Amino acid sequence: MKKIELLAPAGNMECLKAAIMAGCDAVYLAGYMFGARNFANNFSDEEIIEAIKYSHLYGVKVYVTVNTLIYDDEVEIFIKYIDFLHRNDVDAIIIQDLGMLDLIKQTYPKLEIHASTQMHIHNLDGVNFLENMGVDRVVLARELDIETIRKIKKETNIEIEVFGHGALCISYSGQCLMSSLIGNRSGNRGTCTQCCRKSYDLYDNSGNKLNQNKYLLSTKDLNTLNNIDKFIDSGIDSFKIEGRMKSKEYVYYVVSLYRKTIDSYYDNKHVSINEDEEKTLKTIFNRQFTKGYLFNENNIDIINEYRPNHIGIEIGKVISISSDKIKIKLYEDINQNDGIRIVGINDSGCLLSYIYYNGKLVNKAYKNQIIEINRINNVNIGDTVLKTLDYKIKQKIEKIINEEKRKVLIDCYIKARVGERLQFIINDGVNSALVESDFLIEKSINKPITKERIIEQFSKLGNTIYAVKNIKIDTDDNIFINIKDINVLRRIAVETLNNKRLYKTKYIKSKYSCVLTKHDSQKLKTVQIYDLDSYNQIKDKDYDVIYVDHLLYEKLGYDKRVIKTFSRVEQDYENSDNCMIGEVGGLNKSNNFIADFSFNVTNSYTVAFLIKNGAARVTISPELSFEKTKLLVSNFIKRYKQNPNLEVIVKGKLESMITKYDIYSKYNIKKEGLYLKDEFGKMFDIVKRDYGTIIYNYKNININEEKYIKIGNISTREVILK
Repeated sequence: MKKIELLAPAGNMECLKAAIMAGCDAVYLAGYMFGARNFANNFSDEEIIEAIKYSHLYGVKVYVTVNTLIYDDEVEIFIKYIDFLHRNDVDAIIIQDLGMLDLIKQTYPKLEIHASTQMHIHNLDGVNFLENMGVDRVVLARELDIETIRKIKKETNIEIEVFGHGALCISYSGQCLMSSLIGNRSGNRGTCTQCCRKSYDLYDNSGNKLNQNKYLLSTKDLNTLNNIDKFIDSGIDSFKIEGRMKSKEYVYYVVSLYRKTIDSYYDNKHVSINEDEEKTLKTIFNRQFTKGYLFNENNIDIINEYRPNHIGIEIGKVISISSDKIKIKLYEDINQNDGIRIVGINDSGCLLSYIYYNGKLVNKAYKNQIIEINRINNVNIGDTVLKTLDYKIKQKIEKIINEEKRKVLIDCYIKARVGERLQFIINDGVNSALVESDFLIEKSINKPITKERIIEQFSKLGNTIYAVKNIKIDTDDNIFINIKDINVLRRIAVETLNNKRLYKTKYIKSKYSCVLTKHDSQKLKTVQIYDLDSYNQIKDKDYDVIYVDHLLYEKLGYDKRVIKTFSRVEQDYENSDNCMIGEVGGLNKSNNFIADFSFNVTNSYTVAFLIKNGAARVTISPELSFEKTKLLVSNFIKRYKQNPNLEVIVKGKLESMITKYDIYSKYNIKKEGLYLKDEFGKMFDIVKRDYGTIIYNYKNININEEKYIKIGNISTREVILK
């Protein structure tokens, strides 16, 4: 039975080594370019080479994320980077951009490709489409429950990867423009400002404040340690831990817990962690835990509206404050150099350099004791004390990482016969190394070497990555072998096996090709509406196309200008030709469609890819500037000898994000019309639709459409939100 892969994050080399020592099967990391976590330390090219070699020695695979959207002026350097990764034996790349996926698949047919969760694959149609493209693995959207995942896996031959632990995005991944629209820093380009972790006020449509200064979009952290059996039974191929911006201690401890739990389930079908392990896990990092959508955790309970960051564990309460000291009643033990945060009306924190008990300095205090610490500002009686750093645990994990070495178990065979060469074979289960001496074994005259001594000497692998699992020997009695010769042979065998484990990928480079059928030029004026009142207001205007959802389409289908739109989280693509679609699943069923902005089109290759797969018109990403659009059009014309039919949204409110989280249900709001207000007074409409909740940008856009029309076959769209 093939074991589920345990996939660990690595934000730097220390974290990579910690993950490997903790027992992961694979790591994912990013270089300095094209990764969706630009604020992680990440890896230089030289470090990537080192990481791949180090990992492969331990039998650990390396996946490199190149999961940002790519502009036309970046394609050349992007493809050079992919070439570098392929030549240096990366096991797979993780990608979001559809155009780059097509380019890489054609250029490097032997390079394994994983579709990033940023690609927003949430249905079987999307998985099937990518499988037919030759993609090797899909990282499914975090919004899917385990039963849906099980059904998808059953119906496909492609590998399936699922996030099971760590931070959650409130938005469907790859479908959030909030950071870009507010601060011009795109999550799809690796520079998300985490607007979802900021505080907001919540208002209803009458202007009543329902909630003040709460973290209304900040999710708890995913934790499925006690459900690992469900993942294994679902048949998925890879269990993924989030955390490329976390510490090496976090990486080591989380990976080691999941390693233990996975192995325990395979050994005896038992899955659980004890109370101390859970407490340590919370101390290292948590925003409170949730099982998320995976196990149908109540949609409204995935949010921690009180804190957006690490909360640790509660260890005490402030009971009095003097001019220079704070007195705390402890609920848990505490040590000098631990980190604490005191929360109430305010929020203050410090490292505990000094702890006083009964007026004396101590380096440790215990549960139920009353201690004093030096006073810090903005603390009140009754405030809660949280431990956010456990110094002893940190030291312990650092010691384990530095001193405990993961070993690769090998089988050994020794042949030592008189008149023959000394032979030593080692095998790791996949690779084997056979070495022979350059001398013939002779009978001993007076000091024969024993069978036990030969075994002992060949087993001395302490400073290598190997440990002997089984050893067999075929030997004569009364033979002489110099210990030095055994040592030399052993070292050569180890080096030979090392080289075999540092395998070389079969590197093949081909040419990209894409032949497109000529399309009629389109320069249309389009509008997107959501209700009948809006239709009545615009029906007599000179729009060429009116986009409506499926419910409105049933009422307005008689108007030949009306085109049905499918949502970004669509599950049923019946009668989807000549419609607008917004996600990869639609490509599996639709033809002559309009590709919506949610395909995140930022380069000419993606435009060509969508046209090749049936798009009559392609909406470019709202994140694409006018200058980048001009470059896209110019490159498309040069490469494909025709002008692309594009569409750009020029007026109205843009959708900042789509989320499965139902904020209306969370606060028991029946009447439509909620909005968020941020610290700068910006107001964001929240609209509940049958397929999810949409948060709109705080302001309307009003772009000069004429300048777009001049550069090519560009249709312009207005969005009317009631």
